Amino acid sequence: MKTNRFILMLTATLLLQVSHAQFRKYSNEFLNIGAGARGLAMGGAQVATVGDGTAGYWNPAGLVNVQNHPQVNLMHAEYFAGIGKYDYASVALPASGNKRTIAVTGLRFAVDDIMNTLFLVEPDGSVNYNNIQSFSSADYAFLFSYAQKVKETEHKKISFGLNAKVIHRSVGKFARAWGFGLDAGLQMQHRNWYFGISARDVTSTFNAWSFTFTEKEKEVLYLTNNEIPVKSTEMTAPRLVLGVARQFPLGQKSSLLAEANLDLTFDGKRNTVISGDPVSVDPRLGLELNINNVFYLRGGISNFQKALYDGDTVNQKKVWIYQPSAGAGFKIQQVGIDYAFTNLANQTNPLFTHVFSLRINLVGNKNKN
Repeated sequence: MKTNRFILMLTATLLLQVSHAQFRKYSNEFLNIGAGARGLAMGGAQVATVGDGTAGYWNPAGLVNVQNHPQVNLMHAEYFAGIGKYDYASVALPASGNKRTIAVTGLRFAVDDIMNTLFLVEPDGSVNYNNIQSFSSADYAFLFSYAQKVKETEHKKISFGLNAKVIHRSVGKFARAWGFGLDAGLQMQHRNWYFGISARDVTSTFNAWSFTFTEKEKEVLYLTNNEIPVKSTEMTAPRLVLGVARQFPLGQKSSLLAEANLDLTFDGKRNTVISGDPVSVDPRLGLELNINNVFYLRGGISNFQKALYDGDTVNQKKVWIYQPSAGAGFKIQQVGIDYAFTNLANQTNPLFTHVFSLRINLVGNKNKN
């Protein structure tokens, strides 16, 4: 009964936010990249089964599976031939009795050494390359998570979790933004079945932007017909992710985990499998083969879209595309290393990226995952 009331509360809050606010589509998209090579290798299908420190990102309810000792997770990835750099780190701290867990997560996505060519051309029309300066555009997010068990029996487990997140975005010395938002999550396991729900930006996350330009910079922007920005607020619409998974035993030392997620967005019509206004639905599918709790093979598919067919010279034929991913991982005592081979574009024009992540149980118990 308590679980049903929690789900109804989340749904009602999401509908209320959608009906009373105007949102910017694709706001804070760096928060949708993912966390941990395991999740990226499985196409982001994590909401129902995530149970390590990366749960602070995917579904905070899963943090209750970090037990007995603190856990550290680290990840670094580079995109577009190293132009974009993405870093993730988290620390999960279980309380005594393993009934609740708190965690802190940090994320950074940045593009460095961007050329500022505002003053490349002198007033007399000559080009002066000495006037070129560089700056960075960086997005930061800090998640403060709390998770607690609601019920635990031999065949059934229920937990919930909450995130408070602080967002900071900067574009050189020109622009700054601060934001705040809340996430909520629920997980339930019944025998070999897993269920999860994650409500992201449940109160609608905002970014308050401020801009700083010198009078000389404003003059150049005006003369080049560029709009001079002023203070503004950017709203991120709520997002609801539903997940279901099942564990299939394959003998005494192996098993296969299959998970499916539905990513529901409420900021207008998107190019997804189910495209509507205001609700669009994007599926994610993931598999994980577990061999003796030591070695893992993973695969996933996500981001289904309709796009123009490459061989169509008249740009009229559309086909379904998707983003495949694959990976592997192994665990030795208290250290786990995961690898993901992910695709940032689609299967016909791939932009593959190699991602590695590290998981460490501090002074852990060898019998714990």
